Amino acid sequence: MTKAELVTAMAHRAALERKVAQRALDAFVACVADAMKAGEDVRIVGFGNFTPVERAAGVARNPKTGASVDRPASRSMKFRAGDGLKAAIQG
Repeated sequence: MTKAELVTAMAHRAALERKVAQRALDAFVACVADAMKAGEDVRIVGFGNFTPVERAAGVARNPKTGASVDRPASRSMKFRAGDGLKAAIQG
């Protein structure tokens, strides 16, 4: 599902105008991104948890050449599905 398809589905399910659903989704993404930048977890009961992750610098290997490459430290995030979401996708 693309972002446009998600916005359309949200608008239909919540009986909203598409522009309102678009703003709501954009606001959600911005709030999660701000929390990740601040190093905070985002927990949505029944849906899941977004957790920021710090990766230390290290050495990686180029699989094609076998050469060692320095990998800089980076920030990313993990998502862990909640029980409600897990149950919903089971059928």
